[in-house]
Order: sequence, then C-alpha cells, then structure tokens
Amino acid sequence: MINIDHGPNLVAVTVFGEFTLSDYKEFEELVNFKIKFEGPVSLLFDLREMAGFTLDVAWEEIKFSRQHAHDFRRIAVVTDDQWLTWSAWLTQIFVDADVLVFDAEDEARSWLAAAEETAP
Repeated sequence: MINIDHGPNLVAVTVFGEFTLSDYKEFEELVNFKIKFEGPVSLLFDLREMAGFTLDVAWEEIKFSRQHAHDFRRIAVVTDDQWLTWSAWLTQIFVDADVLVFDAEDEARSWLAAAEETAP
C-alpha cells in the first residue's frame, strides 16, 4: 500500500507493506500528469515501512526511469536498508537527476527544497 502526497514540482510516496505493481502504476499516473503540466519534478520515496516489492515493480521502475531520464530534478530515498540504498544508487544510471539516500525524512525534504530554490 502507498500514500501519495504532492505539491508543486514534488511527488512524495510512502510505502507500507509490500510495494505492488498497482501501487507503482498509481505513482506513475500522477508523475506523468505532473511532468506534462509542471515540467521536471522531484521525488521523495519513504521506504522505511516497506516490507518488500514484487519483481514486476522492479522491472516497471527500470522502464519508467529510462522513459523519464530527463524529467526529474532530484530523487530522495528515505531508508535504512542497504539493499534499497544500493537500488537507489542503481537508479542513477538511468536518470540525470541527483539521487541521495537519507535516514530522516526532514533531511530529505530540506535537500529537495534546496533544489527548488535554485531551479530556473
């Protein structure tokens, strides 16, 4: 299950339990809408409560990242899981955005906000 919150040029996703393909599709739909009408967006993924994800989510994430390689400003991932940290690093291969992993949500949000202050 996911909870999605969004504001100008930002989509924040919190995952609870298993991250499923239908959850990811919900995220994709909102991001596609925001990119179309607002331009590049920043993403915040809070994965501290995520129990896991399905293989089809991993594949969809790779396809989506490649399709939108130039559509993200910054991507912040909040987690303490080493596997998810590695996965976030791997995402950098497919996108031009800065990707950082944080232990705390407030630090992640501050980093994302700093990008908005310097955006053209």
